[in-house]
Amino acid sequence: MAAIQAFHDKHDLRNKGGEELTYRIALMAEELGEISSCVTKGKEHAELAEEMADLLILLMGTDIAANLDLKNAFWSKMEKLMRRDGRMVGGRIRVSEFRNVD
Repeated sequence: MAAIQAFHDKHDLRNKGGEELTYRIALMAEELGEISSCVTKGKEHAELAEEMADLLILLMGTDIAANLDLKNAFWSKMEKLMRRDGRMVGGRIRVSEFRNVD
């Protein structure tokens, strides 16, 4: 997180609109598109890893920008996920909160 904070400070993202949440969400959507392109176009793993790093940097920066506690949120969510059962849906495993709809 220190490296991400240093990046934010270097470019003064807080005062130049770089920490505005709708802008950050748009950047994350853009990165997801680039990740998708890597997979669907069969690009090299190194390029996929770089795009995933971009997304991770944006997520971590959003933690800073929104003054969240992503670390605790992560571990809380992992505890919930580990208590869930998986279910095959469309030939692939899903681990979700499945609610019975009668």
